[in-house]
Amino acid sequence: MKQKSNLVYNWKDYAAANPEGYFDLQTPDTGEVPVRLFFTPALLAEAEDGLYQQIVNATRFPGVKLIAITPDAHYGYGVPVGSVIITEGTVAMGPVGYDIGCGMMSARSNVAVEKATPKKRLAFNQAVTERVAMGAGHSSKTRASRVSEGEFEKLVRGGADYYISKYGARINRSRAERNRIPVDDSWKIPWGGKGRPERGLSQLGSLGGGNHFIELQKCEETQTLFVQVHTGSRGFGHGLATNYFELARQENPGTTTNIDLGYFTPDSPHHRSYLNAVAAGGNFAIINRLILFEQIAEAFQEVFNAELELIYEISHNLVQQEWQPDFGNVWVHRKGATRAFPAGHPGLHKTIWEDTGHPVLIPGSNRDYSYILRPLEGAVKSGYSVNHGAGRKLSRGEAKRQLQQEKVNKIYQEAGIIVNINGNVPLDESDACYKSSEEVVNAVVGAGLAEIQYHLWPLASLKGVD
Repeated sequence: MKQKSNLVYNWKDYAAANPEGYFDLQTPDTGEVPVRLFFTPALLAEAEDGLYQQIVNATRFPGVKLIAITPDAHYGYGVPVGSVIITEGTVAMGPVGYDIGCGMMSARSNVAVEKATPKKRLAFNQAVTERVAMGAGHSSKTRASRVSEGEFEKLVRGGADYYISKYGARINRSRAERNRIPVDDSWKIPWGGKGRPERGLSQLGSLGGGNHFIELQKCEETQTLFVQVHTGSRGFGHGLATNYFELARQENPGTTTNIDLGYFTPDSPHHRSYLNAVAAGGNFAIINRLILFEQIAEAFQEVFNAELELIYEISHNLVQQEWQPDFGNVWVHRKGATRAFPAGHPGLHKTIWEDTGHPVLIPGSNRDYSYILRPLEGAVKSGYSVNHGAGRKLSRGEAKRQLQQEKVNKIYQEAGIIVNINGNVPLDESDACYKSSEEVVNAVVGAGLAEIQYHLWPLASLKGVD
């Protein structure tokens, strides 16, 4: 499937500005598949040369109808992180990735920003750290840790509905995107498979590593404290993805030379099975964020003597069947992108968001603004999708080579941002690694995809360090 292009170094010359607020990209490699780049001119200029080949890869899946590249896009596995791929029939795995159902949660309080003194910020980080396991491979500290395989099966099939019915709920979850994604009764978890999804048995209620975080923030509009969380399906989702990537390679050995470009057409015996795996991984991630929110709300209550109210919780890194005006019911893959349904979208029928559109949560780096947006009708241009963050501009390896720990720590200290408990900023997750969130959100607003509701500035940041 993957074919090296000769246009890697001058592909930007083919990007034509569209008056609708994005760039159309059509080259001999992309063929007839519409490719829309939701970039500002500055973001296009900064885009990696290698991004082009991954955009081309995205156009090569069978039945592709549209490619939308979000403004945070950067080099990923097979296809860009920050891509929306709409297909008719085919479900692709690279556009879902390894962290199935990874997503965001945002909450607010009535606590005035002035209450978050440096001492209180550190106390919040300490209180959360006592309750939440962080870092790759770490096991949960909560009541859902080390469940049996039978109980785990019920959790990943029943999602938050089952979790709440069995364990109760300490927070109001009514403003979440969903409680569960249906899983067929006949589907079986591939226990013992190549990816070892059983790693997830002890990880419900844990943050993980990489770009996952918990952040205490001040809201510029309300001057009150907000909290934001980013995490996903941990070892369970990664294990499922690894297993199905291997099945796709076995099924298409001649065409899938890159494992990350695996896919299943509707006639594949693994098509439905993979969709069930995505649903189960998504349900794990939903429960994981619910448990984390309970623990964080408890820590917030301990430190600030106040409650947190959920604003929204949403998944990305999924493939879902959705209605699109130009294509009807199609499969929408969002790799490092998030759903953005405006008011009146059929997917919001009979929800509290039907007349307003649902919130969109876009985090920046931990020394930059995060945003909460509201989708607009123009989101149809991007497949009802926007970016899920600011996007990397510096690889983890380069960050560790280029940045100096002492200098980075000092920058954060001077900004008053408490990182973890010891103030040691993970270099590969520091602000220098990420694009300007303002520039990225300007691309979204400029294209008429959404409007800004809240600007959120970090006060205390928690990241898993291994």
